[in-house]
Amino acid sequence: MADTVAVRPVHRGSARSPRPVGVLGFWRIVGRLMIFGLLAALVIAVVYPILWMGISSLKTNSEILGNPFGWPDALDFGSYVRALDSGVATYFLNSVIVTGASVILTTLISTWAAYALTRITIPFSKGILYLIIGGLMLAPTVAVIPLVKLLQAWGIYDTYWALILLYTAFRIPFTTFLIRSYMIDLPLEVDEAAVLDGASTWQTFWRVILPMCTPIIISAVILQVLFAWNEYLFALIFIGDESLKTLPVGLATLSSRAVTDFPAVFAGMTLAAIPMIALFFLCQRYFIRGLADGVGK
Repeated sequence: MADTVAVRPVHRGSARSPRPVGVLGFWRIVGRLMIFGLLAALVIAVVYPILWMGISSLKTNSEILGNPFGWPDALDFGSYVRALDSGVATYFLNSVIVTGASVILTTLISTWAAYALTRITIPFSKGILYLIIGGLMLAPTVAVIPLVKLLQAWGIYDTYWALILLYTAFRIPFTTFLIRSYMIDLPLEVDEAAVLDGASTWQTFWRVILPMCTPIIISAVILQVLFAWNEYLFALIFIGDESLKTLPVGLATLSSRAVTDFPAVFAGMTLAAIPMIALFFLCQRYFIRGLADGVGK
C-alpha cells in the first residue's frame, strides 16, 4: 500500500509589489533633466560673459552705452586696431615672453625633480619631498617685500627675469607634485628594460619616461600657462616700465586711460582671452586625461 504524502502549500511572506517601471523611468528622466539644466546654466554663466565681451568689442561707444546687451548695427573692427595701437600689442608680446620662458623652466625643473624622486635612489629624498610640498603652503603675498629687496640686489628688478624667476619658483612645488603623482605609478620594468638595452639614466629619462608622461606634462603646461598669463600681483609690483607690462596690468592701465573708448578695452580683453581658449580646446583631451590619471592616483 503506497503511502500518500500531503504537500502543504508554502506561504511566503508578503512580498512587496514591484514598483512600476513607468515610475522609475519618470524619475530617471527628471533626474537627467535636472542635471542637463544645471550644466546648461553653468555653460551660460561661463560662456555668456565671453560672448558679450567679444560682441561689445565690435560695437561703437554709443551702442554699448545705449543698448549694452543688443547686437551691433554694423561690425566695427576698428576697435582692435585702436587697442593694438594703445599698447596691447606690446603687452601681448611681453606676456608671451614671460609665459613661454616660465613654462619651459618650470616644466623642465619639475619633471627632473619628479624623476629623481620616483625613479632614482637619492639621499634625503623624503626630506626633499616634504620641502617641495611645504612650498605649496607659502603664500606669494607674504614674500613680496623680501622679494623686492632680493630682486633689486640681484639687479633684475623691473625686467623680464623678475617675473620669469618668480613664476617659475612659485609653480615648481605644485608642478613637481603633480608630475610625481603620475610618474610614481609607471612600472619600474620599463627602466630596467631600458638599462638592459644600454640606455643611460639621461637617455631613459628623455626617451622612455618623458614620452610616457605626455598627458600629465601637457596638463601641467596648461595650468602654468593659465597662471602666468593671468597673474596680476607680481606683474604689477615688480614691473614698472610701461614697455615691459604684461596683459593683465596693461589692460588695467588701458581701461583707466581709455575711459571713453570701451570697444577698445573690450577688444584688448578679447585678444587676451582668445589664446587661452584656443589652447584649452586644442589640448583638452590630454588635459583631462592627465589630471584624471595624475591627481586621481
